[in-house]
Amino acid sequence: MTSFYDTLKTYDWEDVKQNIMDKSKNDAIAAINNPHRTLDDFMALISPAATSLLEDMAVEANRLTLERFGNTIQLYIPLYVSNYCTNFCVYCGFNHDNDIHRKMLTLEEVQAETDVITGWGFKHLLLVSGEAPAVTTVDYYEKVIRAVRDKFSQIALEVQPLNTEDYARLHEAGLSFVCVYQETYNEQQYPKYHPKGRKANYRYRLETPDRVCTAGVQKMGIGALLGLEDWRTDSFFTALHLKYLEKTYWRSKYSISLPRLRPHAGAFMPKDPINDKQMVQLICAYRLLDQQAEISISTRESREFRDHVMHLGATSMSAGSSTEPGGYVVPHKELEQFAINDSRTPQEMVEAIKAQGYEPVWKDWDAWM
Repeated sequence: MTSFYDTLKTYDWEDVKQNIMDKSKNDAIAAINNPHRTLDDFMALISPAATSLLEDMAVEANRLTLERFGNTIQLYIPLYVSNYCTNFCVYCGFNHDNDIHRKMLTLEEVQAETDVITGWGFKHLLLVSGEAPAVTTVDYYEKVIRAVRDKFSQIALEVQPLNTEDYARLHEAGLSFVCVYQETYNEQQYPKYHPKGRKANYRYRLETPDRVCTAGVQKMGIGALLGLEDWRTDSFFTALHLKYLEKTYWRSKYSISLPRLRPHAGAFMPKDPINDKQMVQLICAYRLLDQQAEISISTRESREFRDHVMHLGATSMSAGSSTEPGGYVVPHKELEQFAINDSRTPQEMVEAIKAQGYEPVWKDWDAWM
């Protein structure tokens, strides 16, 4: 059986980058007007030539989003269960070399954290951890999921890549959504950012969504860490990955995240940062390419930016987030993976969503549906 890796190997990174840069304004206009947009159209929509057409793109993105999702923004919250990590990712505060205090939540601490979270109204929970398989084992994740599953309608996981059997096991325990980000699709440059640890295995990470979908998990989230490599090229390969998954595993739902690098422990600085205007262009381009995919914008972004992009294609947002284990009961800050940008409380976020003419959604489905 072929995988996305086989598809990816038929493309050359530099050729794709040049093809995007070569797109003209007329190409972008044609892409906006094409009701059956292709990946070639997506190249035009994220190209420099399309920057003067952002208003037209925004109007179409808003129309498509309202048609599919209505005036709603789904709310979720991350729960960091551990910051132990055996990887050496240069851009991450959890890097094994960073001198930070390490902590893994006990089941009692998990219950205390979720008591706070449910008190705020959340029904969608994202469990997050550093990648330390000998510490945060599959057994541990299963116990956590089973311990809290009655409190939430959706439990998602953003941890180390697992095998198909482990995903099936966690799915049976109550897992319904997995997020795994490739960080960059540039295989040649990938080792520079992931010099050691299991995450250094580019192909194993790349094929994680195949294993998740094969295991029957209902929803899969993908994305690239914007700023490591050329954001346009990485975004094209994210779109290519999305289309491959939708065709191969058509029963699953999909979500795209657009994380930008944020301040963290360590000295790494992004190579190719993406600015706010370019982020708007990218969000619109994703929506024009795919009307069905959810688009998630986290608290990495500013409050002003998040309020603005509710009208451009975003469908899911976190609120009141902490990026450290135990941060909802007793915040420490020195345990953080990265610094939060939008620090509004969940209630403040609810009011902001309503002020934009949208309805905050705490719960939009149950596993039995």
